[in-house]
Amino acid sequence: MTKHAYLAAPDDSIFGQAYDARLMKRLLKYLKGYYPQVLFSVFLLLTATVFELAGPWLIKIGIDEHISTGETAGLGRIALLYLGLLAAALVFRYFQMYLTQWIGQRVVFDMRTSLFKHLQRMDVKFIDSRPVGWMMTRITNDVQTLNEMFSSGIISIIGDLLTLMGIVVLLLVLNMKLALVTFLVLPLLFWMVFTFRNKVRITFREIREALAKLNGFMQEHITGVRTVQLFVRKRFILEKFSLLNVVFRKAYIKAIRYFALFFPGVQLSSAISIALILLAGGLMIREDTLTWGALVAFLQYAERFFRPIRDLSERYNTMQAAMAAAERVFWLFDIEPEIRDPEKTDAEERLPRLRDQSVNQPQGGTLDSAVEITGKVEFNRVGFEYNVGETVLSDVSFQVEPGQTVAIVGATGAGKTTLISLLQRFWDVKSGSITLDGRDIRQYKLSDLRSRLGVVQQDLFLFSGSIAENVTLGDETIDESNLRDALKDANALDFTDSLPRGIEEPVGERGARLSGGQKQLLSIARAIVADPPVLLLDEATSAVDTETERHIQDALERLMKGRTTLVVAHRLSTIRQADRIVVMHKGRVRETGTHEELLKKDGIYTRLHKLQYAEVIET
Repeated sequence: MTKHAYLAAPDDSIFGQAYDARLMKRLLKYLKGYYPQVLFSVFLLLTATVFELAGPWLIKIGIDEHISTGETAGLGRIALLYLGLLAAALVFRYFQMYLTQWIGQRVVFDMRTSLFKHLQRMDVKFIDSRPVGWMMTRITNDVQTLNEMFSSGIISIIGDLLTLMGIVVLLLVLNMKLALVTFLVLPLLFWMVFTFRNKVRITFREIREALAKLNGFMQEHITGVRTVQLFVRKRFILEKFSLLNVVFRKAYIKAIRYFALFFPGVQLSSAISIALILLAGGLMIREDTLTWGALVAFLQYAERFFRPIRDLSERYNTMQAAMAAAERVFWLFDIEPEIRDPEKTDAEERLPRLRDQSVNQPQGGTLDSAVEITGKVEFNRVGFEYNVGETVLSDVSFQVEPGQTVAIVGATGAGKTTLISLLQRFWDVKSGSITLDGRDIRQYKLSDLRSRLGVVQQDLFLFSGSIAENVTLGDETIDESNLRDALKDANALDFTDSLPRGIEEPVGERGARLSGGQKQLLSIARAIVADPPVLLLDEATSAVDTETERHIQDALERLMKGRTTLVVAHRLSTIRQADRIVVMHKGRVRETGTHEELLKKDGIYTRLHKLQYAEVIET
């Protein structure tokens, strides 16, 4: 799948069909572990429905057989039975609703967990192709919409249909002619239902579009609030926000207007039906073809007849939204990462037996976690492009021996950071190969490969949590003693101990409570704790002051000792002692050598060095 294919996602504003058999089949798989609870919930629903529908029939019996005849002896028993059935129905309804909501929450928990796990597997190419807010909406809003379908959609629709069919049967049994009179308002009612359904569908789409724009605007401008305040754009931003807010408000008011028209319309249909029942029923009683008890029961059943019809129109919208949400969620599930572990091979199957027999590991298959890495890295005629036809790297070749430090320099856009990303397999090469200890990195399991690469990043990402949590990243095998040793080696222990809560001090969102230099020191401590054989330094000292740079360089020297190290740097002063320097220009290797050798060549490296030296003199 290409990057462009990633973008062809379902539109957020689309409401799907009310029922899609393909999607429903996939959704029902999540109910597989809860079939007993679902069946029991349906049983509770059926029982409660029977108890509820028995009430008006008992009233008919009480009126016709006791009140009308004057035989009140059994009236008390009927009243008690009526109250008992009503109480039983309430109890069954309570457990049915609780169980249904429980099932919905469990299914949503499973689905949200699976979706988050799936997103954790996705490669950088996919993550970069979609806004973070879009993916969060899939996990939160869309999955929650599916919860409404599971908890108040499918089973509730079954209940409404059963209630409706039961009432129709009872009306026909009581009096077929009066039942037909009751059904005279159905054409008007169905017209209102279908009109309401279509209007509300369009309005809900407008609400979703307006809300998406409003949320996107808020997220962007809350994140960029410093820029807004710095350039005094609060009034302008507020005006734009107000316009988006007005659009959302108008869309919502339109939906409220339709609901305000629909529900009174249903009540009007019910009132017309009851008026017709009273008129026709009164004539039938006068002609002695209908009893008073049957008329009262008819009126109660008729009043209940319109409830499920009204509810079904709402369930339709719930199912419609759920199908659209399911389409978006399953679209996400169906995308497989391009960067993945290699297929298992016969050689891998033989690894345990071969290792027991002290036989060297074969060249095919994935890396076993027990295999030690010496750290030899080789780029062999590597070619790469992010987009088709836009070459980023071309015929790049160089190697790094175990324990050696190689620096990669060049102007912005030369492809330096891309090389580091390719070695970590965030992307795959388009041509050539990258090997680690003589094995193509595509033959390694991703977890094995990346666990052996320590990275000190230019822009370290810190999670909301404590300093300890951000350095260990949840690795429970790292105790406090090892953590403090790593912080000490990274020259970070002094500043962490000066904080009120020490290593348990919260860093804030994305490390907002720490300076740039402090973040870099924690990045070094994170790499020290991991103890990797290969170290990748990506612009590690590009945005700090001179004093902080000295602390970072001192920590980096300890970290780099005995490790294979690739350094990406803009400041040439930081890589003078590198064993070798690779000079990149427009995606190609143009020069290689030590600092002194490259200066003697009077080429690209010399020009870069003179430019930086001139900048230092000017400042």
